[in-house]
Amino acid sequence: MVEQFDLSLVDWSRAQFAMTAMYHWIFVPLTLGITFIIAIMETIYVRSGDEKWKTYTKFWMKLFGINFAIGVATGLILEFEFGTNWSNYSWFVGDIFGAPLAVEGIMAFFMESTFIAVMFFGWDKVSKRLHLTSSWLTAVGANLSALWILVANAWMQNPVGMEFNPLTARNEMVDFWAVLFNPVAISKFTHTMLSGFELAAVFVIGVSSWFLLRGKQKEMALKSIRIASIFGFFSAILVVGTGDLSAKHVAQYQPMKLAAMEGLAEGSEGQGLAIMGHFTETDEGYKVAIPWVELPKALSFLSYGDFDAYVAGINDLLDGNEAQGILSADEKIMRGRYAIEQLKALKAAEKIGDEAEVERLTALFADEDFKRDYFSYFGYGYFSDKSELVPNVPMNFYAFRIMVGAGTWFVLLFALSFWFTRKGQDLLSEKKWMLHAGVWSVLLAYIASMSGWIVAEVGRQPWVIQGLMPTKVAVTNLETAAVQTTFFIFLALFTVLLIAEVRIMLTQIKKAQHQ
Repeated sequence: MVEQFDLSLVDWSRAQFAMTAMYHWIFVPLTLGITFIIAIMETIYVRSGDEKWKTYTKFWMKLFGINFAIGVATGLILEFEFGTNWSNYSWFVGDIFGAPLAVEGIMAFFMESTFIAVMFFGWDKVSKRLHLTSSWLTAVGANLSALWILVANAWMQNPVGMEFNPLTARNEMVDFWAVLFNPVAISKFTHTMLSGFELAAVFVIGVSSWFLLRGKQKEMALKSIRIASIFGFFSAILVVGTGDLSAKHVAQYQPMKLAAMEGLAEGSEGQGLAIMGHFTETDEGYKVAIPWVELPKALSFLSYGDFDAYVAGINDLLDGNEAQGILSADEKIMRGRYAIEQLKALKAAEKIGDEAEVERLTALFADEDFKRDYFSYFGYGYFSDKSELVPNVPMNFYAFRIMVGAGTWFVLLFALSFWFTRKGQDLLSEKKWMLHAGVWSVLLAYIASMSGWIVAEVGRQPWVIQGLMPTKVAVTNLETAAVQTTFFIFLALFTVLLIAEVRIMLTQIKKAQHQ
């Protein structure tokens, strides 16, 4: 018998968390990258002694400070929601998920907060080199903070380094280093960090282009663009490499996400990569893509490094493919239900004091064959309709292509920006089309960044922990009305904060043009 869930509560809880996360993610990428650009500018100031570079550094530092302060507010609410809205999840994995977040709070956040104070208020109070060191450590701290959060997120997508304790019904960490060096964590952190660098570089180019369009702060704008274009170009190239690694990890650990990203119905060897396409709905109720243009064998190569590799489609993953060693969803559901039944039997034996049965079932959960053949499909036991295992295909399909398309444009933007501002020349001020493109690219950078997170998080649905816990099981048993109320409260609050940030930033930018 499959448990019934209040899907309205699940949907509203997901909506609230997604809304909070998306608002928070508006602020995070800029923080990851602009801190390094600031540190680079201050390094030039310290080495050259040119006071103009100190002025440039302080300007970009103000914009970073505004962004950082509001980002902290949204981030705190996001972490609290794990306890308020997702208490079942927190109980099931708290020993593992909480550890990276604790390290982030103790080490990275305090490190960042300590040195950011020196960075902002230490001018002329500490030596130049100590202030410079604080700026670099602030940049490192911001990215260390992201590291631990992404380690926790990666564990949800590829749970490793843990053992399930049936007596407490909790997953417990047994190998911290396995969690830290989870292959998904490595690719996710490097890709996210570098995409933040890329966004920050676009942001600096966009604001500087705005100055040039108005004929203001020309020297600062050109020098800022030159630094940002170099920083952004190398970041963008590395983003491609880490994205390739991430795609291979998705193919290995989350094949359904990969199939959804491509809208792929049937798998094949030498699978092509769709550039664009339209969708049709299957009899089972999920959508698949009909490609318009396709790069031959490209998906096989991106997924497995082999042009002739087999890439599984949605139907392979639902119906099974014996030739490729893929179990059907029905088989996984059956195995998951068996694991759940054994856990319920253990709890029943505990209740009546049957110690022999408790010992037998505890030993069963410790058995390697049982863990591999049954417990690894534990979460599947909560499903009755296998079509629920398919994520939102159109959303993943388009989000992935927006991300890749925007990333391709940014490489060109950085290259052109560098070319037009190379030493001794100022061609950029004459290229009005390029300046307008730089300004509008800021909006595109945020859209691309958000699209990347949509692929990462919507693509893994319906799982909150891949294979072990569906999202619908993780939710706190609350009144739906309570979640709806807080949803709109947070929506209003975050919107006000976002508007405030944009207005304060614009005020600082306009003030700078008159200096």
